[in-house]
Amino acid sequence: MVNRRNFLSLAALSGVAAACGSRSGERLEPPPGAVMATPLFVPPLLAPPLDGDGARHFELAMQTGRTMILPGQQTPTWGFNGAFLGPTLRAGRGDVIRMTVRNGLPEASTVHWHGIRVPAAMDGGPHQLIQPGAVWNPAWTLDQPATTAWYHPHPHGTTAQHVYRGLAGLFIVDDAEDHGLPAAYGVDDVPLVLQDKEFAADGSFSGDPLRGIYGILGDHMLVNGVWNPRFDVTTQRVRLRILNGAQARMFNLTFADRRRFHVVGNDGGLLGAPVEVDQLVLTPGERAEVVVGFAPGDDVVLRTLDNGVDLAKGDFDLVRFVAATGLKPSPALPAHPATLPAIVPPAGARLRTFALGGRDSINGRPMDMDRIDEVVPAGAVEIWEVDGSGFAHNFHIHEVAFQVLDVNGAAPPAHASGHKDTVYVPVRSKVRLAVQFGRDTDPSSPYMYHCHILRHEDAGMMGQFVIVEPGTESQVPHTLSARPGQQPTPPHH
Repeated sequence: MVNRRNFLSLAALSGVAAACGSRSGERLEPPPGAVMATPLFVPPLLAPPLDGDGARHFELAMQTGRTMILPGQQTPTWGFNGAFLGPTLRAGRGDVIRMTVRNGLPEASTVHWHGIRVPAAMDGGPHQLIQPGAVWNPAWTLDQPATTAWYHPHPHGTTAQHVYRGLAGLFIVDDAEDHGLPAAYGVDDVPLVLQDKEFAADGSFSGDPLRGIYGILGDHMLVNGVWNPRFDVTTQRVRLRILNGAQARMFNLTFADRRRFHVVGNDGGLLGAPVEVDQLVLTPGERAEVVVGFAPGDDVVLRTLDNGVDLAKGDFDLVRFVAATGLKPSPALPAHPATLPAIVPPAGARLRTFALGGRDSINGRPMDMDRIDEVVPAGAVEIWEVDGSGFAHNFHIHEVAFQVLDVNGAAPPAHASGHKDTVYVPVRSKVRLAVQFGRDTDPSSPYMYHCHILRHEDAGMMGQFVIVEPGTESQVPHTLSARPGQQPTPPHH
């Protein structure tokens, strides 16, 4: 119970926090044990209009800063266009995308468009390093169904550190279909970037993301960079675009009252039909779109629960949803949010196998920036079989869309049956994927596949593949003679 004095104190604190919820990243949190009262920070939307050339020009600046995450303490952080995290990018299918990415950090980094299907030289993997003070200008035509993707650094060996410091943001792709889902950004269409952190006594992030079996499993849960947040619900239904942006933690999501909700989308797009659940598991890099119903006066917390897996240790509250006494009507949940064709391997499809070894290799070999591991013909549909080891893993493939065929011979749950780009690989399990490759070819610029537990990725659990014209696979050398990809331009003065 909250008496009037406590309520007024919390209201005042919430007002201060709201005032601090800006692009500078300075947000005030409630003291430990207080009611979750800090307004959820919603990342600003970056959706530039089409320019004279028919393109959308995005500008991103990687920078350092300081953010008030714990009460009364400033945490050194990194962000895009601000001190911590980054804006939500938004564009439509068919748009020409032109990026200007400036590196204001003290070290080289990259920006990878996770879940966006781009030519390999524009992918932002470890080969497209942006030096301090330099500018990178990738460009491509966006051609994929509506989805929730994200962007983050991908420098080999330091990805975990750069993401942990705060470099991450969502990338929403729209298409021409009317999906019938809540669509007012920040009102009934709300991003949730889930991360866990450890803090030192001075408020700085602590822990080494490259130590131990998995790196960091923090004891403070942040949502959009906020600890103990509250979101005020004003509509009967809310669409949540959820990203697991953590280093290693598995989020085993459920509401405190066990209310049921509907999964309407996976990593690679919307589902053909909503799937009702009361619990949803996301491993690092995975996304899901869900629709949750609320009644007037509802006050409920979204939590993550320990499910006995090492990656999900501990029960934690994430975000509190408080519904107004009068809610605006929402349209009925659509029976068919999207038409998503199945990814079906043809008869005799190529089978490739990948053994995830311990914490630092695939098929017995750690990552080598000069080695091409696989050569794939453009437009192919293949079967990739991923074998787990004695540790939990997940598996992400750049550029592609895939569907999970089975896990240890069993079909995936209905809510995980859509198009994806990242999948959980349980301990000592075998996961089979039907993988659909794009048609952009470049024999000298590789894409990555890797465990998205960032400690494993940085330690070498990653490989490279190129997409080439069909029939030319045997002509492609498996060693890169030089670093491929667009080179960043010098800084402008």
